[in-house]
Amino acid sequence: MGSEGKSIVRKPRFLCLHGFRTSAEIMKIQLHKWPKSVIDRLDLVFLDAPFPCQGKSDVEGIFDPPYYEWFQFNKEFTEYTNFEKCLEYLEDRMIKLGPFDGLIGFSQGAILSGGLPGLQAKGIALQKVPKIKFVIIIGGAKLKSAKLAENAYSSSLETLSLHFLGETDFLKPYGTQLIESYKNPVVVHHPKGHTVPRLDDKSLEIVTAFIDTIEHQVMEEDKNGEESNSKPTK
Repeated sequence: MGSEGKSIVRKPRFLCLHGFRTSAEIMKIQLHKWPKSVIDRLDLVFLDAPFPCQGKSDVEGIFDPPYYEWFQFNKEFTEYTNFEKCLEYLEDRMIKLGPFDGLIGFSQGAILSGGLPGLQAKGIALQKVPKIKFVIIIGGAKLKSAKLAENAYSSSLETLSLHFLGETDFLKPYGTQLIESYKNPVVVHHPKGHTVPRLDDKSLEIVTAFIDTIEHQVMEEDKNGEESNSKPTK
């Protein structure tokens, strides 16, 4: 079959942020539980967090080390250590590996991914990289540091978002609160706990429709960018 008249669609490019005390390699394994028909439509870049794990990992004995963490926190999750360094590291990696259209995060990586569009819009994070257009949040929650939360979720977020909520996930109530911060969230409910779930027929349908939407947006924006670049300057 010829491809005449069919525009080549650029795959939306996502930076994947893994869970607490895991790694890029582990998240790659977790996400590849999804069908090839989904994975092949996305350009995925997996990144290790900046800090080697400072304690026992919950995945020890399931996945091999090394393990990493994005930042540290107190028992109440209200005070963070090294958060600014984490933001600097992310921006630096996004400059070197990007540009990116969006973020995919699981657990601590999802908490980060869900807060970054608001922090970027407020001028607090990722000022040297293009705007985050899409987020995929798996087992996420809101940032609980009052100062950060005030900026991250102060206005309803326009960023297109896909959220996975696990029925028995201990973060589910907090993941639900995060969804309320987004204007047009798409939600996948699954019966599992705090995990990257496999996709059943219904969730596959939702995820496929979400990728259709973001693919279309990427295509439109790329086309508009090309048009504005090709206009003669006066």
